[in-house]
Amino acid sequence: MRIIFFGTPEFAGIHLRRLLNSPDHQVVAVVTVPDKPKGRGRQVSFSAVKTIAAEHHLPVLQPPNLSDESFVQALHLYQADVFVVVAFRILPEVVFAMPAFGTVNVHASLLPAYRGAAPINWALINGDKISGVTTMLINRQVDTGNILLQKSIDIPDQMNAGELHDRLAGIGAELLLETLTGLAGHKLVPLRQNDALASKAPKISPEFCEINFNQESGKVINFIRGLSPYPAAYSFLNQSRVKILAAQVGLGGSSHQEPGAVTAISSEAFDIACRNGFIRVLQLQPEGKKPMTAGSFLNGYPLEVGQKVGK
Repeated sequence: MRIIFFGTPEFAGIHLRRLLNSPDHQVVAVVTVPDKPKGRGRQVSFSAVKTIAAEHHLPVLQPPNLSDESFVQALHLYQADVFVVVAFRILPEVVFAMPAFGTVNVHASLLPAYRGAAPINWALINGDKISGVTTMLINRQVDTGNILLQKSIDIPDQMNAGELHDRLAGIGAELLLETLTGLAGHKLVPLRQNDALASKAPKISPEFCEINFNQESGKVINFIRGLSPYPAAYSFLNQSRVKILAAQVGLGGSSHQEPGAVTAISSEAFDIACRNGFIRVLQLQPEGKKPMTAGSFLNGYPLEVGQKVGK
């Protein structure tokens, strides 16, 4: 099938690479976000999807406005059979309804669970044991379209958001190929989502990422791994922000310690009290520094038992 691919980040890039390696489908153009300055030098950077498209000499469309008439006309010229959307903006109906086979979206959850921008993060924050990928046909309401195919996986206890992202990207890329082949052969029956089972996965704000130690330790650990490595859960030590990237259940010390207090320190880690139990910090990132082990951190930032973590 002739495909126009819509996407931006690396998650989408993995799907695009898989499509480009498939002999059964032809990507005729790519749509991604406009280039923008990034970093301290404010140098213009390309999205992951544009970088891949450039490697393969594919036409790239970067419309600021997805409803712009000139953009819609440009899409028509490619005579695509299907559009594929992975981690992109919300499409207007004039766009998603254009191809004969519709517009296929790859979503990193088992819909109707976790409709929204951050399904991977929320699945881990909530301590889910199972995740997966869904392919669906886009309709007017975000993440509510009819389901084409799904594949589920178990979530290991220590898996973080970055690891789950990579696992689901690989699974999603294969599921996308299976979906397109099924559509081309008229072998798929779209299934309506059960809205009664729906849950939301809204975009995560920086303010949300501050750790609340006044919870049981398991919830704090899930919060940390659900935001690791990006955008990263954080707290404060001596008024300086510190991202905590990895933690496990700690042995702690006195059960009467106030939540947020350092309760035990070793050469390789340190424990922090929660409302019920303790977490053991294994990896962190001080402000302006690179990620490091807790042991390396302690060499340069000595702590004391009883010291408070947080504001």
